[in-house]
Amino acid sequence: MAKVLHIISSTRGAESLTLTLGNAIIDRIKTKDPDTVVKEIDLSANPYPHLGPIQISSFFTPEESRTPEQELAVRRSDEAVAELQDADILVIGAPMYNYSITSSLKAYFDHIARARLTFRYSESGVEGLLKNKKAYIAFGSAGVFGNDQMQAYDFAVPYMKHFLGFLGITDVTVFRVEGTGIPGLQETALEKALESIAV
Repeated sequence: MAKVLHIISSTRGAESLTLTLGNAIIDRIKTKDPDTVVKEIDLSANPYPHLGPIQISSFFTPEESRTPEQELAVRRSDEAVAELQDADILVIGAPMYNYSITSSLKAYFDHIARARLTFRYSESGVEGLLKNKKAYIAFGSAGVFGNDQMQAYDFAVPYMKHFLGFLGITDVTVFRVEGTGIPGLQETALEKALESIAV
């Protein structure tokens, strides 16, 4: 039985193409393993706060020494890390906003990048602690960034792959729904993305 963590970062709700693509990826996973369990995190409905002094201080204060305010500030981050540790597969719905990821997804990433929990520094460098997990990125963009001409302007997918690798998740597959803002491409963008899914 696989445990899937579906991270939704689009602000478009049910109209989101990355949500549709992410759900299709999960459907394909379930076809292979009908006992798959899915947990959803909707970052628009329930966003994580941007890191401030109280979160940072709580991260680096030993649990037994935290103040009640620090305990409250770190609780959601601890829960997010536990969900991630428990998952076998991540499905991340990630539309491109202004050439990068949504601020809600960046805030979530900031809460799961926890020294000694999801990564650690050693004499040989950084070691990701979330190993033996698979990640799928359901990426969406109004333009087309999967080709050589525009690839240099995609600051979303390379960042996500690097960040996941930093945490130890190196088996990452990207499916793209692209050209959603371009006449002549937008009409078939989702159909092509769905047809590309191989899980």
